[in-house]
Amino acid sequence: MKNRVCEILGCRFPIIQGGLAYVGNGRLAAAVSAGGGFGQVGSGGRSPEDLEAQIRIALAATDAGFGVNVPLSEHRDVSPYFEVIERMVRQHPGRIRAVSLSAGNPRPWIPVVRGWGLAVMTLASTPEQAQKAEAAGADIVICEGTEAGGHNGPAELTTFSLIPNVVDAVRIPVVAAGGIADGRTAAAAICLGAEGVQMGTRFVATEECQAHPNYKNLLVASRAQDTVVMERSFGRITRVLRSPFAEAVLRQEAETPGSEAHLLPMISGRMNARAALEGDVEGGWMNAGQSVGLVHDIVPAADVVRRVAAEAARILQQRSAQWQAWTDESIRSTDEGTHNPPSR
Repeated sequence: MKNRVCEILGCRFPIIQGGLAYVGNGRLAAAVSAGGGFGQVGSGGRSPEDLEAQIRIALAATDAGFGVNVPLSEHRDVSPYFEVIERMVRQHPGRIRAVSLSAGNPRPWIPVVRGWGLAVMTLASTPEQAQKAEAAGADIVICEGTEAGGHNGPAELTTFSLIPNVVDAVRIPVVAAGGIADGRTAAAAICLGAEGVQMGTRFVATEECQAHPNYKNLLVASRAQDTVVMERSFGRITRVLRSPFAEAVLRQEAETPGSEAHLLPMISGRMNARAALEGDVEGGWMNAGQSVGLVHDIVPAADVVRRVAAEAARILQQRSAQWQAWTDESIRSTDEGTHNPPSR
């Protein structure tokens, strides 16, 4: 059976690695793609020079295609990042196959990226955002429920509610994100109408990810309820691992809601890097989704891809057969009852 996500991205399995600010490195992207999924080099938290270095690492590590994630922000000039991507595309035709645009307005950049011959994936947290992305020319819309780690939409729609609503609203392929970390959750997303899944938290806990071992080990030790949401006082949603530092941020938000003077130093990317890259898990904050309770080991990224693909396929096949048998039996029972009404 054809899968539009696989056809567009040129991958074997419709399993995408999220951009992962600070820790979405080239070695991880290459490993995911080599395993049959679709890896992405993340530009979040990187300089343009570091982004180019990470792309070159991915190019050297695999012949498989991969993507690049660019968080769009009104607080930084993203043009240098797109210049890097364009240069790499021209030097290595066919290797970078897509760019995902997140955390901002993708409309100005969609025609630019498509002009390079690449596919465009955009993130959406409501059906209306997905429709706007489709109208602007996006090839794939990644719909992220509020279970996801990192920045989420203020509507706080869950993946279970978001996906079917978006599937009904657009014609382009829908990829589900948020709360997905194994074959069961991937299969559930497919049943909701998604044609692929994106995972972030699960891919942080892999051997190739550049996240500090302290961060990875904490993911493995955490439960689903061990995440909290910061930045609500700014009208934003950022889901992170519960930690002494995250609790301090929440207390400060309660005391001085929306205060840039008090809060911006605490929620800056520098404090994310301190924990995620340097391992100070009590002195900084770490992105994590509610799927963290399903992360039980640190393994090669290719193993994650193949494990999720195999488990999802098995579950979909088993449940389909069980449901069909149940449905057939119900129909037979109804027919028999119709033709042979019980005597009174």
